[in-house]
Amino acid sequence: MTQEAEPKSARVVVADDQTVVREGIVMLLGLLPGIEVVGAAGDGEEALALVAGLAPDVVLMDLRMPRCDGVEATRRIRAEHPGTQVVVLTTFADDESLFPALAAGARGYLTKDAGGDEIVRAVHSVLSGDAGLSPGIQRRLLERLAQPEPGPAAPSEPPDGLTAREMEVLLLIAEGLSNPEIARRLHVSTATVKTHINNLFTKTGLKDRAQAVRYAYAKGLVRPPAG
Repeated sequence: MTQEAEPKSARVVVADDQTVVREGIVMLLGLLPGIEVVGAAGDGEEALALVAGLAPDVVLMDLRMPRCDGVEATRRIRAEHPGTQVVVLTTFADDESLFPALAAGARGYLTKDAGGDEIVRAVHSVLSGDAGLSPGIQRRLLERLAQPEPGPAAPSEPPDGLTAREMEVLLLIAEGLSNPEIARRLHVSTATVKTHINNLFTKTGLKDRAQAVRYAYAKGLVRPPAG
């Protein structure tokens, strides 16, 4: 009677800018069944280089890192190396961390208080096509879906020939976001944001951001705050 082969271990890269934390995660994963750590990175740029060279199955990705943060690294990994999945492993569970990471292509999201078994489950879940989310993160997503944020009804066509992207930039200006904040929200470069702003100013005849905010209200693109 032939013996069944053991399931193949998931090849994992760990990305975290804190050396002690990174080494601790690598040590923990080395003790867990079904996981093979093939590399460790101190920031998003290193993680990208390791993914390109090693083609791991999964990257365990911290979010707050220098040079290239976890959200941008996740976006680039999923665009350039679609065979590698990303599971976020971070201290932060706030909306400003969670939703951009998921939008960038992360299939799993855990906080650093997760146990070893939970990490193993998340890794193998994303490899099988499921989401690897901690129970707390799942509840947060359900709460967000149950209480959608109200927003203004979009006009049937953008005014003054604005493109959809220029409209997005305009609405974010109206929210008070700076160019770097808009770039992070849209996952583009600051130079790209400046180009969109220049284009929408040219099309609408606007001179500055204050005029852009007034324009957005005048066109009914945003609602004044309730008072």
